[in-house]
Amino acid sequence: MSRLLFETKTPTVPVAGSTDLFPVHRIYCVGQNYAAHAREMGSDPDRAPPFYFSKPADAIVQNGARIPFPLHTSELHHEIELVVAIGKGGCEISAIDALSHVYGYAAGIDLTRRDLQAQAKKAGKPWDTSKGFDRSAPISRIHRAADIGHPEKGRIWLAVNGKIRQDGKLEELIWTVPEAVAELSMYFELRPGDLLFTGTPSGVGPVQRGDRIAGGIDGIDEIAVEIAA
Repeated sequence: MSRLLFETKTPTVPVAGSTDLFPVHRIYCVGQNYAAHAREMGSDPDRAPPFYFSKPADAIVQNGARIPFPLHTSELHHEIELVVAIGKGGCEISAIDALSHVYGYAAGIDLTRRDLQAQAKKAGKPWDTSKGFDRSAPISRIHRAADIGHPEKGRIWLAVNGKIRQDGKLEELIWTVPEAVAELSMYFELRPGDLLFTGTPSGVGPVQRGDRIAGGIDGIDEIAVEIAA
């Protein structure tokens, strides 16, 4: 008889208005999905096919957590993002049908080791160490689409120690939620429990030990975490 060598715990995210927990399968992220952010990162914001990267499921951090400063970086950056929670799987999904696969939405922060990302870009190497590290995906509660609908517009913002750094609008997304979900499903078979971080507006910048990061998205939720001193 087979046996587990050790116990593992499935990462989960609370669902607003209930005691339900959303089990996380995979975390996908869309790169440079706001024109102004693409420009600040040195890219030309056009509608070439979106590109994706990933984080491990256990990179999830609950709202209100205190996060240790990550290893092997001197330039930790914040990126506030709308997060899409997938409730119905599939592949080669059409943009017209994509929203029927969405369970709900949350506010998330894509923490990035920017110095490692810059080094990887310069060397033409993958971004894994800059994006997929421990505790790099803080997230708010998930709000069911059945309760709040599918947000197409609204303010998305982030502040560090009370000072606004990022201040954008969801309608500035280059690739909309249905388009981003549909395109992602051309590369991966989506599963219930997948999360998609949809990109960040301009204003990304560094955070230091002891900083408090807070952000939110109109009509969805707010999120706050602290970087341990």
